[in-house]
Amino acid sequence: MNYNWNWGVLLEDPYFDWILSGFSWTISVSIAAWILAFSLGSTLGIMRTTESRVLRAIGTVYVEFFRNIPLLVQMFLWYFVVPELLPEDAGMWVKREMPMPEFTTAAVCLGLYTASRVAEQVRAGIQSIGTGQRNAGLAMGLTSKQVYRYVLLPVSYRIIIPPLTSEFLTIFKNSSLALTIGVLELTAQARQIEEYTFQGFEAFTAATVLYVCVTFFVMGLMRVLESKVSIPGMISLQEK
Repeated sequence: MNYNWNWGVLLEDPYFDWILSGFSWTISVSIAAWILAFSLGSTLGIMRTTESRVLRAIGTVYVEFFRNIPLLVQMFLWYFVVPELLPEDAGMWVKREMPMPEFTTAAVCLGLYTASRVAEQVRAGIQSIGTGQRNAGLAMGLTSKQVYRYVLLPVSYRIIIPPLTSEFLTIFKNSSLALTIGVLELTAQARQIEEYTFQGFEAFTAATVLYVCVTFFVMGLMRVLESKVSIPGMISLQEK
């Protein structure tokens, strides 16, 4: 193999700045999408465990709809199709005048898609507690809202820290699909460096290292968090 290795190209201008810029966009898209996914997913997960059939139905329809459509298809739908379905002025604002339309679309799409997965984790966490604690809270005079706030949610979130960590890392990795609608995130910048320099191995190795570093950092952080809030008698990540 006569490939001409040149690791120094990654430190040259402007390629080093491109990598840093792509990495910052990847982090920004991931965090924005996770805020939406966690907030909406938590709400939907709670709705799916209530006694209201209407709320359960709404949550179920949302989860089944978003979870069963490939993310790449959703990305294209949100960016290319949805603006065309809106009134002309609103569609033009979404496509042209909305601040950072590519970034906003990618974050919203990732957030809505991942919310369906987070909802399932929250639902499973609440249902894993069983009916004993719920009934005990009601017997003490707490309302249903208070039972969720003071009993079910504090316990369930401590239980589902590992799967929620996996969902955040999934968002982080799925953010690479944002390049398909023009977001110059880390993978897009690596491809751009390859096109300019023909040093594709170096560019994508640098991107891979950054992805791995963030993954290990998040996993380490969540291990510490889980150990701090773990419930005695339950298996933690460190015990697996």
